[in-house]
Amino acid sequence: MRRIPKWIFVAAPLGFLVFMAIGGEVVMLLWNWLLPELFGWRQVTFWQALGLLALCRILFGGFGLNGGGSHRSRHRRDEHWGLMSPAERERLSQGLHERPGSTTPLNAQPGA
Repeated sequence: MRRIPKWIFVAAPLGFLVFMAIGGEVVMLLWNWLLPELFGWRQVTFWQALGLLALCRILFGGFGLNGGGSHRSRHRRDEHWGLMSPAERERLSQGLHERPGSTTPLNAQPGA
């Protein structure tokens, strides 16, 4: 088991606070620059902007740039796919395309 350096326990909370301060300031500046002029909405304070940032995090789930979903769950799915035989992959793929509301495969013939 790896030991965690002691400086992390000081740096992590400080980094989080810096991130929150910068994030709140950016949201406040963008809101106050755009929305009052475009829509006639009131300007927000730093704390209101921080609240908006938290609300967006709750509603939309994350600030990551990885396109949603966790890296770990994608890795497990890819690993599982690699362990399947070609026949199992084909059966799974066909089953997914036969579900209601699914799209047709790209290599399918129209009207077939």
